[in-house]
Amino acid sequence: MLQAFANIFKIPDLRRRVFFTLGMLAIYRIGFVIPLLGVDQTALREAAERATEGGASGFGRILEYASIFSGGSLQQSTIFGLGIMPYITASIIFQLLATVWKPLQDLKKEGQSGQTKINEWTRYATVALCLVQGFMWLAYLNRENLVQANFTEQGGQFVFYTAGILGLTAGSLFLMWLGEQIDKYGIGNGISLILTAGIVAQMPGAVGWVVENFTPSIQSGPGQLNPVGLILLIGGFLVVVAGAVIITVAQRRIPIQQAKHTRGRRVFGGQRQYLPLRLNHAGVMPIVFASSLMIFPSAVFGWMASRAAAGPESAEWWRTTTSFLEINSRPGMFPYVLLEIILIFFFSYFWTTVQFSPEEMSKQLKQSGAFIPGYRPGPRTAEYLETVMERITYVGGGFLAAIALIPTVVSFNMGIPMNVSQFLGGTGLLIVVSVGLDLIQRIEANLLMRNYSGFLSSGPNDQKAPRVRSRQG
Repeated sequence: MLQAFANIFKIPDLRRRVFFTLGMLAIYRIGFVIPLLGVDQTALREAAERATEGGASGFGRILEYASIFSGGSLQQSTIFGLGIMPYITASIIFQLLATVWKPLQDLKKEGQSGQTKINEWTRYATVALCLVQGFMWLAYLNRENLVQANFTEQGGQFVFYTAGILGLTAGSLFLMWLGEQIDKYGIGNGISLILTAGIVAQMPGAVGWVVENFTPSIQSGPGQLNPVGLILLIGGFLVVVAGAVIITVAQRRIPIQQAKHTRGRRVFGGQRQYLPLRLNHAGVMPIVFASSLMIFPSAVFGWMASRAAAGPESAEWWRTTTSFLEINSRPGMFPYVLLEIILIFFFSYFWTTVQFSPEEMSKQLKQSGAFIPGYRPGPRTAEYLETVMERITYVGGGFLAAIALIPTVVSFNMGIPMNVSQFLGGTGLLIVVSVGLDLIQRIEANLLMRNYSGFLSSGPNDQKAPRVRSRQG
């Protein structure tokens, strides 16, 4: 592996791309220290700490979910506060529309020109989402008295909203531009790398909490981590990461037989190949959808409980009911866990149905002269592919449910903050694993293409060097 790292810097083009990517990510992190105009950062940080303590409140759940896509900058309210989330949301919207709206389907069939047009519409939608989300966030800050006194009057309010919305929108659009530059001049998927950098940037804080709250005594108090808990935490992290890697790359390989073609006296085709179907075809999207929807029950029931507590004493039954609903909608409670599992399975099948079309796959196999042994081309092949995909999606959904619930269960039972337990699973871990594997594969391909040894295999340079010699040696 060390030799593979050394080989990266031996190739000028690859070295230039790696340094360019690192430079863009460094610029991305600089934006985290540029605050928005008029926001009381100290009061906001204290409010965020109170809200996210235990993950009980609806606002705390919103901050935890948003921190995945903004690198935690929303709690600090910087110009990159919205992160890359508006662009990701717009991309998901257009992916879903492309399955039901015929004009978008026709554009996708046009190839590169159609995709360019869809990307242009996605950017416009990103601007609209930035304006809406930015206004909603600033309105919340104003309502909770988290704005500096100079910007609470009418004239200051106009400056606060105008500068804040423009700053948040410009920050998200700049991150979108950074991602496109990484795609063009760097290595890896730019948007995914920016998202991963925001998640990994929170790891030092999690490590700091572990170091600060570690106690060598077996009898540890509440909020402390003893040696047994530390071993379980590290072991759980390694096991979950290994499982995430295995499931991410796992495939169901369906044998494909090429039909034979006779041209003159020669016979072409007849090779046996494989059609790889990913075990986790939906990726991280089911957890994203389920996590976003699970915010609303805790927020709604929490608001209802607070209103009932301030109501008249004669409504004791209503106060008891809302309190029961609010408690059971918290992360770690059985109704919450059960509902999240159901949503993850539902969205696993939904997203797989949106992204994978057995009929289209069967048509492509038939047009290329290939078939699955034992199944006639056409509807019978599509029915078989649909059955296989349903079965492996069930396994993938179960894996996603386990990954999504591990941080919540660990935080609820061991008293560990969510900013620490989130590295034991959930959306952030799956994003980091999938992006890391994609980056390694891209670097590996560049190394092997130039006959250098990679991370997973050896190139010709490991067998003999130098590869070209003169007659004199």
